[in-house]
Amino acid sequence: MVIDVAPSGAVRPGPGPEPADPEPADRELADFVLPAEREAHDPPEARGLARDGVRLLVSRRASGEVSHHAFADLPGLLLPGDLLVVNTTGTLPAQVRAGGGLAVHFSTARPDGTWLVELRQVKDKISMPNGHGHPGQVIPLPAGALLTLKNRVTARLWRARLSVAVVPYLLRHGLPIRYSYVRRDWPLSFYQTVFAARPGSAEMPSASRPFTPEVVTALATRGVLIAPLTLHCGVSSLEAGEDPYPELYDIPPATARLVNHVWASGGRVIAAGTTVVRALETAARADGWVAAAAGWTSHVVTRETGVRAVDGLLTGLHEPRSSHLRMLAAFAGPDLLVRCYAEAIDAGYLWHEFGDVHLLLP
Repeated sequence: MVIDVAPSGAVRPGPGPEPADPEPADRELADFVLPAEREAHDPPEARGLARDGVRLLVSRRASGEVSHHAFADLPGLLLPGDLLVVNTTGTLPAQVRAGGGLAVHFSTARPDGTWLVELRQVKDKISMPNGHGHPGQVIPLPAGALLTLKNRVTARLWRARLSVAVVPYLLRHGLPIRYSYVRRDWPLSFYQTVFAARPGSAEMPSASRPFTPEVVTALATRGVLIAPLTLHCGVSSLEAGEDPYPELYDIPPATARLVNHVWASGGRVIAAGTTVVRALETAARADGWVAAAAGWTSHVVTRETGVRAVDGLLTGLHEPRSSHLRMLAAFAGPDLLVRCYAEAIDAGYLWHEFGDVHLLLP
C-alpha cells in the first residue's frame, strides 16, 4: 500500500545532498581517536544510574550551538507538534556458542528461511571474527541443532540454514551479542528498549535504550507525537568499517500519514536512531514525502544522498570510520560534527550501546 498525500509541487525543506569533497573536517572525523576510558563497559544501571540518567549532547545545525544535558531533559528540548519516530524491533539473543571456541552470530532472516550468520572465535568469553567456514560445512550447535553453511555473502557473513526454527531456538539457547568492550554477559532485558514489540534484531537499536515510561509520558504531555516503524537490525558492521547490510523494515500506513501530516503542519520529524532514518529515507520520495512500505533496504544515508524525510536525529556516539558517521554528517555537516565529538571526548561522554546519546537538531 502506498500513501501519497503530497500536494502538487510540495518540496520538503531540510538538509539535502552535499557534494563529496576531501575537506579536513571529513578526514578528522574519520580518524579521531576514541580513548579507552570513553567506552561504556557496563549498562548505566550497573554504574548506579537509571536508564534515562545517561548524558545527552545536543547540536543545532542552524546556529552551530552545542550544549550538554541529561537525557531526561529530552521532552523540553523538543517542540509541541514534533514527531518522534521510534523503532519497535525487539532484540534477539542472537549469539550461540558452539564447541571448540566457536560462536555463531545470527544476523538477518532471509525470505527463503535461511539466515545471514557470522562465525566468530571465542576467547575468554569474548568473540572475534574468525574468517573460517566453507560451503556445505555443517556446524553442530547445542541441543542437537545443525547449522549448514550455504554460501558466503560478504567477507564476514554466510547464508546458512538451521535444522530447527531459528527464533524459538535462539530464545532458548542464545545469548545477547556482546563485543569486547563489554566486560560480562548481561541478561536479554538489558538489551531491550521500552518500545520493543517485534523480536527480530541481532543487536539493540541502542538510541532508544535511555527511554523510560516517565520520559515517554513527559513527551506526550508536552505535545510531542510518537509513531512506530520496525527495522530489524543485523550484526554491527563497525569492526570492519563496512556499509550496513540489507535489513528488513516495515513502515505502517498510519506512520507514513503522520510523518507527512507533521511536515505539512510545520512540525519536525525526529528519528530515534539511525535505523529509523534508514527506513524513512528508503521510503521517501525525492520531495521528502514518505510512503508506507515494507521489504529489504540497502540504502545508506550520506552527505551525497542527503536527508529528505527527517529533520533531526537522536543517536549514540559512534566509533571512528563508522558508516554511521557518514549519516550524521548529512544532518550536522562535518565541521559541527567534529566539534561535537571533540567536546564529547573532553567532557567525558561514554560511547557504545550502554553509553550516552547525541541529539542533532536542525
